[in-house]
Amino acid sequence: MKESPMQTGLNALIFDVDGTLADTERDGHRPAFNAAFAEAGLDWHWSVELYGELLSVTGGKERMRYYLTQYRPDFELDRQVYSDLDTLIARLHRRKTEHYVELLGKGGIPLRAGVLRLLREAREAGVRLAIATTTTPANVTALLESGPEPGLIDWFEVIAAGDVVREKKPAPDIFELALAQLNLPASACVAIEDSENGVRSALGAGLDALLVTTSSYTEDQDFGGATLVVDQLGEPGDPATALLGDLDGAEYVDLEVLRRLRDQLFG
Repeated sequence: MKESPMQTGLNALIFDVDGTLADTERDGHRPAFNAAFAEAGLDWHWSVELYGELLSVTGGKERMRYYLTQYRPDFELDRQVYSDLDTLIARLHRRKTEHYVELLGKGGIPLRAGVLRLLREAREAGVRLAIATTTTPANVTALLESGPEPGLIDWFEVIAAGDVVREKKPAPDIFELALAQLNLPASACVAIEDSENGVRSALGAGLDALLVTTSSYTEDQDFGGATLVVDQLGEPGDPATALLGDLDGAEYVDLEVLRRLRDQLFG
């Protein structure tokens, strides 16, 4: 896509959700999966350690299939209850989402440090906001509506989520969709991710201006290709630490840091 003068510089931030906006995996999605399994009378249980291994697969339904293949090849489907495996997985995933939304409604999963600050700064500066995630739209809505700012979901012009693309991360499809809906080239945006699969997805969509904020499950992953890797976005008095790249003296990741990150690559 050819850039117009209005598309020069940093025009949009594209955020992942799980692990990036909030550390949802360990204390949100994992117990919600376990609740759905128990409710269905299954003896499946995903420990903290096991779930970390399962996160190598993106998408909840895909993760359940992978679990069965790798960890429970002995599983036999009760065909008096479920006609096929697809039906079982779809029902489990639906109930898992309901459990997760209920947990969010109780305020159990806050936004990560610096997220709301950066969102506010971008909004005030006229920098557009978008989401590109493999999690379901219902999960995105529940997280943002349970956040500390009323109407937070309306700050995001584009929410590309769930099964709206053919291939999930690490394929670039979801980021390509977000770019298309923003009608912006990748060079006008910064992607913000937390995982190796997310990095590969963003880079595949041409989003070379890429910030990674490591989360509890991803801190040891390979983020080769990312422009800047930090432990968190940070706040005044709660600084970010650069693990790869340079904050150039900044205490935390703000819009100026992201502009410099983008300009390093595109000028």
